[in-house]
Amino acid sequence: MFAQTEPTAALTAGPRRGEILAGWRLTDEQRAAATHDGGHLLVVAGAGTGKTTALTARLAHLVGSGCDPGRILLLTFSRRAAAELLQRAEASAGHAVARQAWGGTFHAVANRLLRRHGPALGLDPSFTVLDQGDAAGLLALVREELADVASGAGGPTAQPRRRRRAKPETMAAILSRVVNSRTPVSTVVPRHFPWCTAELDDLKATFAGYTVRKRAAHVLDFDDLLLCWQALFEAPGAGDELRGRFDHVLVDEYQDTNALQADLLAGLAAGGARITAVGDDAQAIYGFRAADVRNILDFPSRFQADIVRLEQSQRSTPPLVAFTNAVIAEAPERHEKQLWSARSGAARPALVTCADEGAQSAAVCERLLNHLERGTPLRSQAVLVRTGHHSDLLELELSVRGIPYVKYGGLRFLEAAHVKDLVAALRLVENPRDEVAWSRVLQLIDGVGPATARRVVLAATAGGGDARIALVDRAPSLAAGLAAAVGQLATALVDAASPALVGRAGAQVDRVRRWLDPQVAARHGDAAARLADLDQLAAAAAGASSLGRFLVELALDPPASTGDLAGPPLRDDDVLTISTIHSAKGLEWDVVHVLHLADGCVPSDMATGDDAAIEEERRLLYVALTRARDALYAYVPLRYHHHRRGRDDAHGYAQRSRFLTPAALEHVDHQGAAPVSDPDPAASAPGPAAGLAAVDRRLASLFE
Repeated sequence: MFAQTEPTAALTAGPRRGEILAGWRLTDEQRAAATHDGGHLLVVAGAGTGKTTALTARLAHLVGSGCDPGRILLLTFSRRAAAELLQRAEASAGHAVARQAWGGTFHAVANRLLRRHGPALGLDPSFTVLDQGDAAGLLALVREELADVASGAGGPTAQPRRRRRAKPETMAAILSRVVNSRTPVSTVVPRHFPWCTAELDDLKATFAGYTVRKRAAHVLDFDDLLLCWQALFEAPGAGDELRGRFDHVLVDEYQDTNALQADLLAGLAAGGARITAVGDDAQAIYGFRAADVRNILDFPSRFQADIVRLEQSQRSTPPLVAFTNAVIAEAPERHEKQLWSARSGAARPALVTCADEGAQSAAVCERLLNHLERGTPLRSQAVLVRTGHHSDLLELELSVRGIPYVKYGGLRFLEAAHVKDLVAALRLVENPRDEVAWSRVLQLIDGVGPATARRVVLAATAGGGDARIALVDRAPSLAAGLAAAVGQLATALVDAASPALVGRAGAQVDRVRRWLDPQVAARHGDAAARLADLDQLAAAAAGASSLGRFLVELALDPPASTGDLAGPPLRDDDVLTISTIHSAKGLEWDVVHVLHLADGCVPSDMATGDDAAIEEERRLLYVALTRARDALYAYVPLRYHHHRRGRDDAHGYAQRSRFLTPAALEHVDHQGAAPVSDPDPAASAPGPAAGLAAVDRRLASLFE
C-alpha cells in the first residue's frame, strides 16, 4: 500500500478542497473515496487495494474539512485494526484527532457507550463481561440445574434413557447465531445444528434461564453488548442523544457484519450520521459467526449509497491477479470489479498435482527450500489450509527436514486453564456476583467439586450482600478440610478489592496471585512455564488504568499468546507460518502455498448443504489465493489414504476443487503429476469394428 508523505503539513494549510490530501500518494480511486462529499458511501475494496489507506485518508479529509473529530466513529473488527487506524490518523491529522475520535470494535464501542448510558436501561455501569468460554460454562450450569429440577419434580419414576447432548460451546454458538442473525432458535437449530434438534425444548429453556442468571449475576456476554446498544436507541433520554452522537461513521470490513450490527449502523444513520462502509463481498467468509454477505450486497439500496470501487491491487503481481479474478468471477452474485496490477512480475501461479498427501508434503518442502535458497526467508512464506488438521502430515515432514514453523488457528492464550483461573479470580475482585467465576475459582481447592462450589456460592450470596465478605464470615463453619482454604481465598479477594488497592491493577493482581500461584504449582507439572505466562499477564495489567478496563479488554480482544502481551521479540526468528485460511485473512506473504484443493477439502464436505454455503467456500478460496504477493502454489493430491498409519493401502481418489474451473486454469502452470482433466470426447470414441470383432470371437470361444 502506498505511503503518505507530510500529510500533516497539508492539513495545516487550511480546509480548501484539494489541498487537504495534497501530500498523500493516493490512486485516483482512493482519492475519490477519501473526498466523497455526498451521503452514504460504499467503498468496494478488492484484496490488496489499499482500503486502510483510503479509510485513513477519508478521516484526514473529514477533519481537514472542518468536521469535529469527536463526532467521528471508526468501527473495526479487531482491536489491532482499530489501533492501526488511529495510529495512522495521528500521523496524518495530529495527536488531537486520534485522541478525540472514537474508534474500536463494535463490542468495545458498545461497552464504552453502556458504561456511560447504561443506567437508562437499568444497567449498573460496573457490569463485567463474560468471555465466550465463560458464557458456555454458565449455559452448562443452567442446563444442569434445570435437569436437576426436572428430575426432582418427577419423583421416583424410572430415569429416561440418556442421550448425547450439545456441548456447552455448541449451545453458546447456537445462542450467538440466534441473536446476531435475529432468527428464532426453532429455525436456527434445524438449519445449522440439525444434530441438536431432539433437544430443542431443552435449549429454549436453558437460554431463558441463562438470561435470568446473567441479569442476577450482573454480567453481560458479547451479544448482550450489541443488544443493549440497540436498546439504547429507544431508551428515554439516552436514545435521542445517542442517535445524534456522531456525524460520520467509518466502518472497516463491512462484509463481516451480522444483521444486528447492520441494524446498529441504520440506527446511527437515522440520527443523521453519514456511513462510509469499506469492504469486499468476495472476502465474506465468516458465515459461521452469523456474518451475512447480504449486508454489503444490499448496502447501496438500504442506505441509498454511492459506490466507489478500488480495483488497483498493490499487493499481487498481474499473473496472480488474473488468476484470482477468474476464480471469483464464477460467483453468481457480487459487486462487479476487475482487479489489475501495475507491479512487475511474470511468474504465473502453479497448480501442483501430487500422487497423495505424503507427496504433497514433500512438494511443499521442496518449494519452500527452493525459495529460501533464492533469498526468500521462511517468515515471508506461508502455508494455508482449510482446517487445522489438514497440515498434520506436512508438520511431520517439516520436523524431519528441520524446517521451523509456527501454526495459527489453535488454542488461544486466554483459553489456557491457568490463565482462565487468574482471570476468573480477578473478575470476582470486580464483581462478587459473578457466579461462573465463583464456580471456577472454588474448584481449584482440593475437595471442592461442582456441587460443593454451588452450595458455597448459594450460601455466600443468600443475603444479597458482598459474597466475598460473607464467605470470610462463613468459612469457619465449613468442613474442617475446606475452612482454611476457602477462608484464604475469600481474604485474598477482599484484600484485592480494598480501597487501598482500587485503581492499582498491578497490585490487585499480585494480591490474588499470592493465593493462586500455589494452586497452579500443585495442579500442573509444568508450573514454571505457566507461572511465567501469569507474569506476562500481570505485567500487562500493571499498565492498565483500572482492573475493570483490563478485564474488559481481555474479554473483547483476547491475546493469542504471551507474545501479544510481551511486545516485539528480541530477535527476528526465521520461521514458516502455517495458518488456517480464516486466521490468515488480512495478512500477506511473498510466497503462499495453499493445500488440499480437492472437493471435500475446498469446499469442505461439511459446507455443501446449500448454495450459500458453497459460495462462502468459493470466497474462502479467494481469500487464500489473494494472500500472495509474488508466488502462489495450489496443491491437489490425487489420492487420500483412509488409514494413514495402518498396514493396508485403503484409499480414495480425489477430484480437483470445483472452483478451479477451466477458465481459472487458463491462468496457471501445471506442475507435478499429470493434471486431472476432463476426458477428450474424440479420444474416447469407439475404435475400428475389427478390433471389437476379435474380442467377440474370443468370447464366443468361451461359450462353446
